[in-house]
Amino acid sequence: MIEARHLRVLRAVARTGSFSAAARELGCTQPAISQQMKALEKSVDTPLVVRSGRGMQLSEAGRVLLKHATGILAGLSAAEEEVAAIAGLRAGRVRLVSFPTASSTLVPPAVARLRDSHPGVRVSLVEAEPPESLAMLRGGECEVALAFRYPHTPGGAPAPAPAHGTPREARAEANLEAQQLSAVTDWSDLVVTPLLDDPLIGLLPAAHPLAGRGAAGGGPAAAAEPVELAELAGEQWIAGCPQCRGHLVELCAGAGFEPRIDFATDDYPAVVGLVAAGLGVAVLPGLALESVRPDGVSAVPVRTATGAPAVRQVVALTLPDLAEVPAVALMLERLAGAAAGR
Repeated sequence: MIEARHLRVLRAVARTGSFSAAARELGCTQPAISQQMKALEKSVDTPLVVRSGRGMQLSEAGRVLLKHATGILAGLSAAEEEVAAIAGLRAGRVRLVSFPTASSTLVPPAVARLRDSHPGVRVSLVEAEPPESLAMLRGGECEVALAFRYPHTPGGAPAPAPAHGTPREARAEANLEAQQLSAVTDWSDLVVTPLLDDPLIGLLPAAHPLAGRGAAGGGPAAAAEPVELAELAGEQWIAGCPQCRGHLVELCAGAGFEPRIDFATDDYPAVVGLVAAGLGVAVLPGLALESVRPDGVSAVPVRTATGAPAVRQVVALTLPDLAEVPAVALMLERLAGAAAGR
């Protein structure tokens, strides 16, 4: 096997014309140069140098090998420099996949701070919801995925949202959503960086009897008087993605009722518009309310049947090997900092 250190010796011998001069150039002894040249000649099974008077020159095989060695050593040097740049965070790449509400709230400050401190690290962003984002992470399409999941509610029914159609179609839909939910919440093979507990905020029409407890126009709901889910048992509901609908059903089951879901949409402005029009009530994550204009609605904190605030857990995920990459570790640190600074 030809080794890079042997090629460096060959190059030095060709340049200086002797083992002694090559040894001085490389900072080693003449016997060491001689031994390495013998090892290289043994690897290729042919002489590489020819003695001529007091000096030496390369054989035909030596000249051919030197020609290739120049390119090989240049490539290795470039590779070493690029790797050193990545390890020293002078370069690198991080591909982020994020769900929309995190893209508009957590990602911008995190990426801005990373670029300020390490402008050579390139960051790209693609939006996807779990479980698609987790599949992208496991499939090597990104280095970091922002995701969320809902904690199980005691007393709730951890089942997917109600299905429609014939009983057979309903069972098939329920099984599919259960499989998707399992894919979303199984992070056992990933490195999990907790970011924040995102509170779930109830949205009520401005004319709703309980609207007086909330913040008009969907303003900050933290200081508003909470609403128990059981107080909304008779309402028509507007729900979101399958995972969100499933969690809503579970929360309501824990409060002793099954929600009547008349509208389902992943579009948060549409949810706000439907609520403002008096067509139902909804529960949205707090991050979502920062991304829309909640005109005509009242925002109230929501409590579960146990009296605890309703939340979703927002995290950054990566693979164990990727967590050791300096640029990825820095991105996770910046995301955690952005979440902590809220």
